[in-house]
Amino acid sequence: MKDKKVALAVFVLVIFHAVGLYGLAFSSNPGWYRALSPLNLLLTNVLLYSFHKTWNRWFWLFAVVALLAGFISEVIGVHTGLLFGSYTYGAALGPKLWGIPLVISLNWLLLVYVTGIMVQRLPLHWLLKASLAAALMTFLDMFIEPVASVLNFWTWEAYHIPAANYWGWLGVGFLLQLYFAKADFDKQNPLAPAVYILQLLFFISLNFCL
Repeated sequence: MKDKKVALAVFVLVIFHAVGLYGLAFSSNPGWYRALSPLNLLLTNVLLYSFHKTWNRWFWLFAVVALLAGFISEVIGVHTGLLFGSYTYGAALGPKLWGIPLVISLNWLLLVYVTGIMVQRLPLHWLLKASLAAALMTFLDMFIEPVASVLNFWTWEAYHIPAANYWGWLGVGFLLQLYFAKADFDKQNPLAPAVYILQLLFFISLNFCL
């Protein structure tokens, strides 16, 4: 029964991403599909955490730390140019606070969570696991950045993606992965790899289609 639930959830995620890819790249009204991006992220989170097991205080503390750290990092980035470089957010990701779309925090939490889980069973020192998970986060961002301005997610100053952005992702991601590694909750979620792989394939496809 559990395997069937996971398979159904993966199928739903495939539909989400396939519809999104069609709408953003091939439909006559891509703006309508862009407006659905926050909803897609919210639904992905709901499906992902429906398979989470341990809802103890350590998980909730990790979630709050990841949400706040992600948001604060973005505030610093947008308003100072530090951490990631100089950029501004567009309207496609929904309501903002201090110029930062609120769903961005959810994206940080999701990426730390899924990549952290993906490396858990590897026979590596926990510091190497944290490094690898942060690298996976940054690797995905490498495919998001080239299409972000086209989708009106965010725009870089002079339309140039600085190397600092990727170093910033590695640094912030690594610190959050250190915390994830030490947080005392069950780090198993059968949907986590599918979420990461589908997002990776989705943005790789957009790079070819847009």
